[in-house]
Amino acid sequence: MDQEIVDKTIEFVKNELDGAEAGHDWWHAYRVWELSKSIAKKEKANLLIVELGALLHDIADSKFHDGDETVGPKKAREFLEKIKVNEPIIKQVVNIIENISYRGSFDSQEKNSPELNIVQDADRLDAIGAIGIARTFVFCGHKGNEIYNPNIKPRKNLTKEEYKKDDSSPINHFYEKLLLLKGRMNTNTGKEMAQKRHEFMEEYLREFYAEWEGKK
Repeated sequence: MDQEIVDKTIEFVKNELDGAEAGHDWWHAYRVWELSKSIAKKEKANLLIVELGALLHDIADSKFHDGDETVGPKKAREFLEKIKVNEPIIKQVVNIIENISYRGSFDSQEKNSPELNIVQDADRLDAIGAIGIARTFVFCGHKGNEIYNPNIKPRKNLTKEEYKKDDSSPINHFYEKLLLLKGRMNTNTGKEMAQKRHEFMEEYLREFYAEWEGKK
């Protein structure tokens, strides 16, 4: 029964995210799903909730819905009710969607759960390392932001509203978010996986600045 629910959810997410911006498409959901399962093997959690939360976590990202953070949870709930998932599971999946984003870290999180911790770590892992770098440049290109401007420094102590504007260059985004994620992982497994990806980003930045200044 659980596998049937997961299979229907995969089909739904693929259809809903068809043609989505490349950093938030089906393949992003797929990677977060796979990472979540890997982390869940070493953490105590309800695997069905983890899988559904991972697959549906970006079903309607607020960045592409005029900042409306209610669209995703609503769409996920309607789908899960349609395929007759039990209400306690629906509530936990919706809780993951409502609280997973980095944007949500600006607010106090009182609805924590092992399943949320796992999916949040997986989502953050996909935001760093080689794929995280690729996603950052894809999204900033989508927004029309310049690659780098040495005259514009990274912003410190961003407010939630400042972060939601998504108007940083990819390089500044490293300092405003990506390099901070290693220290914001929830699970021991997530922390271990984040270390290598973090080090790769630091090496990338060293190479970027050397090339920018014509030193390589």
